[in-house]
Amino acid sequence: MNFYASLCGVNGDPQMSSGGAATLPLGPSRTPGEGPALSAEDVARSRDRSRVAGARHGKRRIYLLWLLIGPGILAMLGENDGPSMISYAATGATYGYGFFLPFIVITFVMAMVCQEMSMRVGAVTHRGYGELVFQRYGRVWGWFAAGDLVFTNVVTLVAEFVAIRVGLAYFHLGAGVAAGLGVALVVFTLGGGRYWRWERVVLGLALFNGLFLAAALLVKPDWHGVDHAFTSFGPFPGGSFNTILLLFASTIGATVTPWMVFFQQSASADKGLTPKDIAHGRIDTAVGGLLAAVFGCGALIAGAALATHGGAGIQGLAGAGFPAALRAHSGGLVGTLFALGLIEAGAVAVLTISASTGYAVGEAIGRSSSFNSAPRHAVTFYGVNVLVAAVAAAVILIPGAPLLSIALNANVLATVLLPVTLIFMVMLANDRQLMGAWANGRLINTIAVAIVLFITVAGAAYGIDSFLQTVHLVGG
Repeated sequence: MNFYASLCGVNGDPQMSSGGAATLPLGPSRTPGEGPALSAEDVARSRDRSRVAGARHGKRRIYLLWLLIGPGILAMLGENDGPSMISYAATGATYGYGFFLPFIVITFVMAMVCQEMSMRVGAVTHRGYGELVFQRYGRVWGWFAAGDLVFTNVVTLVAEFVAIRVGLAYFHLGAGVAAGLGVALVVFTLGGGRYWRWERVVLGLALFNGLFLAAALLVKPDWHGVDHAFTSFGPFPGGSFNTILLLFASTIGATVTPWMVFFQQSASADKGLTPKDIAHGRIDTAVGGLLAAVFGCGALIAGAALATHGGAGIQGLAGAGFPAALRAHSGGLVGTLFALGLIEAGAVAVLTISASTGYAVGEAIGRSSSFNSAPRHAVTFYGVNVLVAAVAAAVILIPGAPLLSIALNANVLATVLLPVTLIFMVMLANDRQLMGAWANGRLINTIAVAIVLFITVAGAAYGIDSFLQTVHLVGG
């Protein structure tokens, strides 16, 4: 992305230093008069930016918004992944409507705050999250952040392939089809050679997350109960203290995760957002959060249809449990929609999480990490995209692998490992040498710190309580 800072000026957008932010080094020095080297990545992004500049100067507001949306919606709907939707449905099937229905909305508001910072840092600095952590805080913390992400992503990707397998099992298709479909999608979407093309293909697929809302409407929910849940935050679910902590941790991990931060900041830079685009980036993030919250609540409401029947048919989630149970309760169309939704949720998450891993690894080792680069110029970025998906796909083919346990605990793992990522995110957003006038204000800092503390306490409480229970069982 070396030439991008000067491209901003060419296209009528602010320079990197716009708003008082410091200009970062743009690569090796050149002989005076030689001029900057134009890479294929620079040319591809300049074409996108010229369209943005034309729409802005022509005051074509709707078209401008269409050009600039993408990273926020993909991050949010990508987080409405297979494990998340299964977790929401399981909560609804176990407890019905209640506290966790409005809590889903609250967690997505938290996600919007975190992702707005991620987008803003990417737009101002034109650097990915991993690259900035390396530059500002050193190699130790940079590798720690990258390693944390890769580990979490691999586990989460396995869970995504489990979700695809669950959805396909409803149609009597096996694990091999699930593995092949996921990897094939990654390879197919990488073939465009442009960030714009990759983004639009995945956006089109992500809109099918609305199938969960359609399923919720078709189960004929008790709207009085839904209204009561949102107005009273009740009833609060019963059960053991550890179970409640697990529900808190898994719901948080279903909406705010480390990969989202890496992805949206790097995607915003890859897309070419500038400080002048931040207002549209905020709209993009807010729309994504709103859609994701509505569709997530849809999954819980659909699952709650099974609560009045004792959750019958939910067992066997590693097979086609939820879709089959919904088919038995509400008809074949509902079961089909839910199964297709799981396939979509897993597929979109595979694409976005693989991309975030490619960004992180490429940034960590200083290699080109952009969808605007040809594969031969960004071997690491493209290779990691395919490799992590292939590894996760291979795991679901292992006989006897604890796939259901992985799927159900992926969100909890994300919650436990998330605070480190968010702390660095807040620090970067407060770095006035980087951000200038676009640095966090007092209000956003107060909210951000509260979110970090809440997530840290929730994850730590569940971890400590689970450890104490294990010690008690061993001691007993």
